[in-house]
Amino acid sequence: MSDTTQEPMLAADGRPLKQSLARALRRQKLRALMLIAPLLIFVMVTFIIPILSMLFRSVENEIVSNTLPHTVVALQEWDSSTGEAPDENVFRHLYFDLFKASEAKEHTKLGTRLNYERTGLSSVFRTTGRRLDDMGSDFQDPLEDINENFKEGAFWYEMLSGEGGEELLESRRALWARLTGESMAGDIGFTPSPQMADMLPWATRAYTDFAIWTVIDDQDVVAEEDPWEAVYAGLAQDLQSEQTQTEIAAYDGPGAQALKDAVANLDQLPEVNFKAAFIDAKEDWGTTDLWSTMQVFSSNYTTGYFLNAVDLELTPEGVQAKPENQQIYMQLFMRTLWMALVITGACILLGYPVAWLLANLPMRTANTLMILVLLPFWTSLLVRTSAWKVLLQQQGVINDILVWLGFVGDANRLILMNNATGTIIAMTHILLPFMILPLYSVMKTIPPSYLRAAKSLGATNWTAFWRVYFPQSVPGIGAGSILVFILAIGYYITPEIVGGTSGIFISNRIAYHISSSLNWGLAAALGTILLVVVLVLYWAYDKIVGIDNVKLGG
Repeated sequence: MSDTTQEPMLAADGRPLKQSLARALRRQKLRALMLIAPLLIFVMVTFIIPILSMLFRSVENEIVSNTLPHTVVALQEWDSSTGEAPDENVFRHLYFDLFKASEAKEHTKLGTRLNYERTGLSSVFRTTGRRLDDMGSDFQDPLEDINENFKEGAFWYEMLSGEGGEELLESRRALWARLTGESMAGDIGFTPSPQMADMLPWATRAYTDFAIWTVIDDQDVVAEEDPWEAVYAGLAQDLQSEQTQTEIAAYDGPGAQALKDAVANLDQLPEVNFKAAFIDAKEDWGTTDLWSTMQVFSSNYTTGYFLNAVDLELTPEGVQAKPENQQIYMQLFMRTLWMALVITGACILLGYPVAWLLANLPMRTANTLMILVLLPFWTSLLVRTSAWKVLLQQQGVINDILVWLGFVGDANRLILMNNATGTIIAMTHILLPFMILPLYSVMKTIPPSYLRAAKSLGATNWTAFWRVYFPQSVPGIGAGSILVFILAIGYYITPEIVGGTSGIFISNRIAYHISSSLNWGLAAALGTILLVVVLVLYWAYDKIVGIDNVKLGG
């Protein structure tokens, strides 16, 4: 017997049939993808990306390390349990970091961020920022008296510039980019001298920062501008080193005479004590509370926002509960869930009879009544909520009618607004159509003959309804409940207007942090927790009821 091999089946173009079919399938999938691409991009831009951005903001905390990069590193060695403020080295780094931040107007943002964790720190940074120039001027005036060359910007430029300092320049550029969030690329016309960077490290770094900011932000020529006061403070700090004094004695480059004069007249310079200067500017710098807060929140990512969102706080001793008078968020979460459930239940009780009536009336009459159900959608939500404010107030329509009918006395008018009662009433009215419509669409599909058949078999009206009609309407109840509950749990306008202090939702607090306190990290954490709660409840609903049983009709 001879061996025979079966040739693969070929398509019309000569390709193997299997390969040709796979290619055709890929083309169909690609065409389908192209059809949904606009919608996919729209969902990504308007839904997915904002959610991911919210999730990131709830843990992002780079502002401290970006604003005070050297201070954060030096602060790692400080032990808050000693009960004393950090040493001079930390304050020295703080001065130069904070001076640069104040020039970029970023120090107030840092103060605002830390103020979320400990009240009063925002004013500390604002006040200190205004005193930084004075701290540097304490060294500037004596240096200029010692040698007049220190008054000239061109002298500083000639003394500190050189070749080979590109690495230092790029590292300072990177720090500026982290601080401002903007690119610091471009030629600045200045490169620090490696020799001066070794001999005068503090002054060279401060002058390099000044040069970068002068060109990129002020768009001026470095050599023509007088340096920052921080450059003088940096030189004064460098001159305290015996090694620097020895190197200056052997130095014969640009500015050698001025530097030697400064060394020879060190007694004319004030004592370099940044710690005392900061404490003199604001006493809070001498406390451990401020530094503990900075140390705890110096990392790029933090759980602090989420802890605050559940009435906890991050401290040097670990996670602790907030003081009882500051614990508000868990109460708001529980109130939001409870009131959303109450509103959903009220919508079911009120919406079910209306939907049943619409489903069993003649079509012409049902359509007329359906217009009344849909009519609120043609009116602004703000107008409807404001109308309830007029109706519910103590001198409003409802109370006037109750007094006129004699149900309540004029001195005992009901308090229906600025509390949970007003929120439930107004939101039930606003969300009621979202319950009626799913119920109506499901009830329209239930054949009336089922009830007649049940009655013909001896069932009473109630038994026929409860055993036959109601089970078939449950999918509509499920759809309406999900719709109303999810809308209610995230509502903002209605609780804000009629809720007062006891009827607001967690969404009102989120809006407050976004628009008023500008604590976007806490707002993001609250929003993330609310999103997780909704997803968990949705999952539980699916497990108990089954999302497949939820219908909008058909």
